[in-house]
Amino acid sequence: MSEKQSPAEAPRFLSSRNWLSLAGLVIAVGALFSFVLLFILDTLATASNPYVGILTWFVAPGFLFLGLGLLLLGAWRWRRRYGTPLIPRLHIDLSQPKDRRALAFFACGGVGFLLLSAVGSYHTYHFTESVTFCGQACHTVMKPEMVTYHNGPHARVACVECHIGPGAEWFVKAKISGSYQLYSVAFNKFPRPVPTPVHNLRPARDTCERCHWPEKFVGDFIRNYNYYLGDESNSHHAISMVLKVGGASSRDGIAEGIHWHVNPGHKIEYLATDDKRLVIPWVRMTEADGTVTEFRTKSFTNDPAGYEIRTMDCVDCHNRPAHRYKSPNDAVNLALARGRIDPALPWVKTNAVFVLTRDYHTEAEGVAGIAKLMRERYPDDPRVTPAIAALQDIFTNNFFPEMRASWKAYPEHIGHKDWPGCARCHDDQHFAVGDPKRKIGFNNCAECHIIQAQGTGPQLKELSATGHPFVHPGEEVPDGFLCHDCHGEGK
Repeated sequence: MSEKQSPAEAPRFLSSRNWLSLAGLVIAVGALFSFVLLFILDTLATASNPYVGILTWFVAPGFLFLGLGLLLLGAWRWRRRYGTPLIPRLHIDLSQPKDRRALAFFACGGVGFLLLSAVGSYHTYHFTESVTFCGQACHTVMKPEMVTYHNGPHARVACVECHIGPGAEWFVKAKISGSYQLYSVAFNKFPRPVPTPVHNLRPARDTCERCHWPEKFVGDFIRNYNYYLGDESNSHHAISMVLKVGGASSRDGIAEGIHWHVNPGHKIEYLATDDKRLVIPWVRMTEADGTVTEFRTKSFTNDPAGYEIRTMDCVDCHNRPAHRYKSPNDAVNLALARGRIDPALPWVKTNAVFVLTRDYHTEAEGVAGIAKLMRERYPDDPRVTPAIAALQDIFTNNFFPEMRASWKAYPEHIGHKDWPGCARCHDDQHFAVGDPKRKIGFNNCAECHIIQAQGTGPQLKELSATGHPFVHPGEEVPDGFLCHDCHGEGK
């Protein structure tokens, strides 16, 4: 074998023959430029994005160190072969046409490369703020959130506007959260279902109230609800109800209705003893004149100072503003009311809820299982075909077996039918400290809503301005039962 060439005879270190070091140099320069650009964009942005933080602090530095590693590895291999120093002396002689051409080529190529890196980094930055990236980059993990988001009332609000928002404090929290999300997905450590960010979600005043005006007086809404019983004829039962949404107008001095709870003229505080805030044994109300009243359940004798005391805001009731899952009962009622499922099919309400709630392990298994079970029950009835399509649509939009996500996994605090909701406090079990005759009641339904009409057929024409007493369809409900005691299968 021939001996090593002398330094004078050895080819230049950064020549076309040392492709490893050249590739490392290109990668390192591009990564460094992308890091600086992403850092500037993220610092100047009005709202932070944890995925941009991943690109800035993990991906770009990763490519930078990869490039430097390749550069040094190529230098080490070059030194072993030619005996040249690891960091060779750079010599450019502009009097030599070859050096001038090489310098011009490097300058043009460098400018072009940096320009492409700038454009790519800029578009990558904005892509990571998009709903598509948040919902589809981790397809299996985020599919339930993505689907329910598109079906929800905030489908035109970007994910980052609610989940992060502006501000330096939440900028740092978003970076930490994004880093852990990257780790969880990369190593399959994420929980199924993904838990609701109850304790690390920003207060509503920093997110929701940037668009919604909390002091606006809304007044009353009229809502019509259609129900179908689980009998052979799928008996129809409807309720026309006035919801006393009210409001809290400081200008007009009005504070009434459901939105009274967030009236800035007073403060409602509470503590929960569980992670999902379903169990609330202690409530404190501070009125405008400074009067303070505490309400406790009889079983809660602990010192409230040992718990996190939360001031009530919008998300304490509107806790599923963008990712709502319909219960099978409500989804089938809606499909029947809209004619997607023919109510004339015998026992179709019961059968539809049954096939939706089987233990399916995958979405494909659920879709096939729904068709199979429904055709077994209605083998020769052509009306079952649109019913199957409607049920499959309900299933794919509300049930996600791979992530174990459905309405059962995510309590919703609006109302009190499927989950405790209002009855977390309004349950006739919270008594005022020092005045046991005073309590947070549940039975005075007219405080929040008035039933104008209920029943079916001619009964719905019997309107009452003061309200009908609620009549439960089918069997009467025993005293002391709350709605979610029967309807709340998700407990």
